[in-house]
This record gives sequence, structure tokens and C-alpha cells, in this order.
Amino acid sequence: MADNLPSEFDVIVIGTGLPESIIAAACSRSGQRVLHVDSRSYYGGNWASFSFSGLLSWLKEHQENTDIVNECPAWQEKILENEEAIALSRTDKTIQHVEVFCYASQDLHEDVEEAGALQKNHASVTSVNCTEAADSACLPIEDESLRTTSCEILAEQTPSSDPERALEVNDVQVTGEKENHCDDNTCVPSTAEKETSENVPVAEDTAEQPKKNRITYSQIIKEGRRFNIDLVSKLLYSRGLLIDLLIKSNVSRYAEFKNITRILAFREGRVKQVPCSRADVFNSKQLTMVEKRMLMKFLTFCMEYEEHPDEYKAYEEIKFSEYLKTQKLTPNLQYFVLHSMAMTSETGSSTIDGLKATKNFLQCLGRYGNTPFLFPLYGQGELPQCFCRMCAVFGGIYCLRHSVQCLVVDKESGKCKAIIDQYGQRIISKHFLVEDSYLSENTCSHVQYRQISRAVLITDRSVLKTDSDQQISILTVPAEEPGTFAVRVIELCSSTMTCMKGSYLVHLTCTSSKTAREDLEPVVQKLFTPYTETEIENEEIEKPRLLWGLYFNMRDSSDVSRNSYNDLPSNVYVCSGPDCALGNDNAVKQAEALFQQICPNEDFCPPPPNPEDIILDGDNLQPEASESSALPEANSETPKESSNLKNPEEPSK
Repeated sequence: MADNLPSEFDVIVIGTGLPESIIAAACSRSGQRVLHVDSRSYYGGNWASFSFSGLLSWLKEHQENTDIVNECPAWQEKILENEEAIALSRTDKTIQHVEVFCYASQDLHEDVEEAGALQKNHASVTSVNCTEAADSACLPIEDESLRTTSCEILAEQTPSSDPERALEVNDVQVTGEKENHCDDNTCVPSTAEKETSENVPVAEDTAEQPKKNRITYSQIIKEGRRFNIDLVSKLLYSRGLLIDLLIKSNVSRYAEFKNITRILAFREGRVKQVPCSRADVFNSKQLTMVEKRMLMKFLTFCMEYEEHPDEYKAYEEIKFSEYLKTQKLTPNLQYFVLHSMAMTSETGSSTIDGLKATKNFLQCLGRYGNTPFLFPLYGQGELPQCFCRMCAVFGGIYCLRHSVQCLVVDKESGKCKAIIDQYGQRIISKHFLVEDSYLSENTCSHVQYRQISRAVLITDRSVLKTDSDQQISILTVPAEEPGTFAVRVIELCSSTMTCMKGSYLVHLTCTSSKTAREDLEPVVQKLFTPYTETEIENEEIEKPRLLWGLYFNMRDSSDVSRNSYNDLPSNVYVCSGPDCALGNDNAVKQAEALFQQICPNEDFCPPPPNPEDIILDGDNLQPEASESSALPEANSETPKESSNLKNPEEPSK
């Protein structure tokens, strides 16, 4: 099918990252004919999530830096005299300075493998096959409402799983491999705080562990399908733009979310829990009664600061950190507000920006839990796939491993008129969206990119041990030297379906000043200790043991102006990759702005129609109902699901 596509579309989208996927869904929903292609073998681009073996295969691809798809040998001959071509890049250069470290015991045996995904020398990234690169980055099979598994109100209102809902998407020509996470069940129970063998296949031979806390590299390989490792580490603000869009469009039913359980701070060499809600503040043993009153008074002011301009107008020109010193807050409280609520640095924001960030933090509290943040089960890579599914439901066509050789530009009008794909097929369209990484060096010769430093760690326990081993935490470690940046740490437990039981998946992110390892290793050394055989018997080790680590730099194209690109036609739009921010607001704003250029005056991702309101043109269409019924069935739960999402807001008003 991929080598015989329709010859004309309204919109062609190249790349399946989050902004591109949102735009594709919005265009398809508004009635545009959409072709969505990606030269990669997985959905999401740099927003993707991988199983452990899939991540190793991804690393191998970037180390080799070779083309995934062979190009058409004579596409230049298909360019006519009145046309010119804009060649697209054949290699992905968004990932640099990749370094992998394995600290766990590498007691590999011949029978240790993950479903045939890896060959014997598992410790070597370059020896990994690419057969499972898209293991956990394909379209999901589950069909869920947006709900947080730790929120009792929402869990009670969520209807029981309907088997028909899990089958609806089978009519759409997009497939997934989430069998590795769910067999007969369509979701993870919303009240579960532990993993069960029904949801995720567990390696049978786990009795060989000499110690309860000892995790070997062979176990990580063996249970690699239980990992869903994000390339970009983000959380969703419970009242952020992405959550609002998921609810509005009803795309939320394709995913399930879990509430972040705690916010941590790193001060004076120790990790502490930050009280967020009123109950947390008054139950905190870290704060004195005077501090509790100080903090509640200041947070109350932050919620209403716009109504009292006289109290902050005189401080508008100074940094938020300096402003906090004037508010009769102790150094401990100043630190909590600056780094764990406003989540900014000493020199990072003005007073107004700090007050706005603190207010946003507080407004997001209580909607789905005691913290402002949500995390999607199975990783961030689920989010682009959710919007891809919506696009497909409304008629969008998807082709992975399908590269585009060039954009064809009409010399007279100066507009792009078509693409030529890997098979030499010319496909005409009115609008073209291209993810930044697909643009060639000639097009981007004047672009100045920032970089994001990333680290992914597998550890044996949490940075702050509590009675529960199912904590999901966010921690900000402030910058210590001039010219460096604060490091954001997100720690995920096994109930997020991103790591094996008994382990934690830790993501570190900051704006790059050097290579990822140089930027992040000092923080890793503060929080973790490398796993060594001599320490196995010592159960009094204060820090969690580091089992495996990956460092890499990722391109940040989020602040690049369109004018920086050379000679792009007006109907070619560029989508950026992930930015360094914690939330996804930039991706949603970008998607909406580009959609309005393509479809002015159209509603952005409106709710799908109620199936009862759909009227078919004549009874003669009945024999084709099996093909066209995917749309009505897929949305049969629309009223029920949207009410579930909106109910948690009512008590908080």
C-alpha cells in the first residue's frame, strides 16, 4: 500500500512528534485529507518511548548514523523545468554525545534474552539488532479515558472497561504492539498501586536473585519489555494546555495517567519532601508552626497577587529570588518556593514570572491529586500516538519507514506543490508540515540551535525512601556554578509501567552548557552511588545504587524563528522538536498556531460527533457499515468520558 498511495492530499505531515501529531489530528478532524509519514520505524520521533532493547537499537542507529530507508535513485529526474527541489535530510543529527554505562553485575547466560530482540553481547550497544526498535513506540491498543490512578474521585467515576471499546480501533489501519503490556485486559486498573502479571508479562525465572535488592543486567535484559524509556522527560500540568486539549478532543480516552505523588527538594546535601497542599503544610514535620503560617500566608497572596499590585509593583524589576527575601520567609521556605513550586533558578525569572509560575503551580493542585502533575502510563511516547489514532479514525493515512526525498516547489508561484517519496511517487498537496530534523543543512545553515542534556538511569531504590515503594517524584537540583543550569530529576516507579518491579527509572534534564555527561554527572554523583559487588552485602548504603546509565544531548529547536530557515515556501510549516520545559504547552501552542494558518476560522480539535447525530445519506450505504462504523463506535463513550474528566474540577472551584 505504501508504494501506491493516493496522488493528492490536502495536508502532508512529515514526522510523528507531538506537535505534528496534534496538527494531523486537528486537520483530519476538520475534514482535511491527511497523509502522515515518518522515515523512522516508530511513532513519536524524539518524543518516543522504547523498551530496553528498543532503546539499545535506537542508540545503535544513532551511533551508525545511517539512513533507515534507501532513497529513490533517480528522484532528481522527476523535477520538471518549471520546478525546483528542496532536498530533505537523510540522517537524523538531533542526538549527540551518547555515552552508556552499565554498573549492574553482567552475569549473562546464553538463555538470557528479551523475546529474541538481542544477541549475546548485551552490554555492547553496537551489537544490538534493530528488530525491536519500535517495541513500545507503536500505536497503543488500549482505549481509555484520561484518569489518574491515584485519584479516588476519578477512579470511582470511571466506567468499567467495555470489551467493545478495545476492539473499535481495530477497524483503523494503524496497529500496535502493546500485547507486551496487556493481554486480555484493556487497561491497568485505576485503583491499583502495584503491578500485576496480567498487565505486564513477568520474566518467569526471577528466583535466581541472590539478594532481594540485587538486580543484575541479565534481569534488565530479560524483563526489558517492562521498560518504557522516554527520550524526552516531561510531566503534564493538571490544568495545562495539553490536558485541556485531551479533554476537549476526547483523545484522553486513548491513554491513562497517574498522579505524581510527591515533590522533592535537594538542600544541604539531603533530599526532602516539599509540602504542597494545605494539609501537607500543616502535617509537615520539617516546618515550625511559624513557618507554616508564613508559607500559607504567602501562598494565599500568590493565588491573588494580581488583585494586589501595590504589594509587588516596587519589585517588578528585580529577580524573584530577591523578592522572596523581602517577604519574611525563612531561607528554608524561600528555597521551597523558588525551586520546587515556581521551579526557577536564582537568576532565572523576574518577580512577575515567579509569581505567575507559583500561581500556576497552586491552581493545578487538587484537580487530580495532591500535586499539580500527571504522568502518562507507559511513558510520554503514548501522547503522540493518541493524536495519531484520532487522525486515523477521521481518515488520515499513516506510513512509517516511509521517507520523503524532496519537496517540489513551483518556480512561478514560489509555493510547494508536491513531495517525491522513496518510491519516486509524486504526491500533491496544498500544505506541508515538516519536523525540523528532516530539513537539510542547506536549509538550516543560519539556524542556531540550543541543546538539552539528558540522562536516563536505572536504580534499585528511591532517592527518598518511604513506606511505599510506588512513589513518583520530581526533584529540582539548583545550579551551583555560573553558566550552568538547574537539573530536573523525575523518578518513576514500576506502577507507571515504565520499569521492572523493584527498580526505578530516573530521568535527568537540563539546558546544555557542555556535554550531557559533564552537565549531569555531578548531580548523579550527589544522588546515587554506582553499583559494585563489594557493596552488595552492605544494606546501610544511604544512596540508591545506580545499575545502568545513559547520557545524550538532544537538539532544542523550540525557539527557532521561521525566518532563520533558508528559502522555505509559504505553505511549508516547520514543527520543532521537544523543548527543555517541564510541560507541553509549547507543543500545543505551536500546533494550534500552525493549524489556524492551514484552516483559518476552524475549531481546533473539537469533540467528535455524537454517533446518534450522524445521518447517513441513504439506505444504500448500509452494506458498507462495517467500514464506516469505526468512527461512530470509537466515540460511543464521548459524553460519559468527558464528564469524568470535568467532575474533579467541581470540588476545587
